[in-house]
Amino acid sequence: MKFKELTGDAPAAEGSDDIRGRVVAAREAQHERFRDEGIFANAQMSPRHIRRFCPIDGECEGMLESAMTRLGLSARAYDRILKVSRTIADLEASADIRAAHVGEAVGYRSMDRTYWA
Repeated sequence: MKFKELTGDAPAAEGSDDIRGRVVAAREAQHERFRDEGIFANAQMSPRHIRRFCPIDGECEGMLESAMTRLGLSARAYDRILKVSRTIADLEASADIRAAHVGEAVGYRSMDRTYWA
């Protein structure tokens, strides 16, 4: 990105109504996903649910492996990152968890360790 692009007008921020719509749609997707599971949100997923509802491709696996090694993360942190990745994907109305979703979730986990540890 060029310097001039950084100093120019920022793109219009997403409005509250648009954000609310994405959140409602994500919650509906989770409700549908878990209708026969006895849970209602990604945060409630057990390891069994995570393996079933959070499949990832090789690129995502590589990112997670690198993050686990670099940040010294536990298996519990791995599961949490996948849950957050699933939520980010849901907010984007994406059926699949993509590398960008995993990267964002790892970033949140890194911030959590930096500022709250």
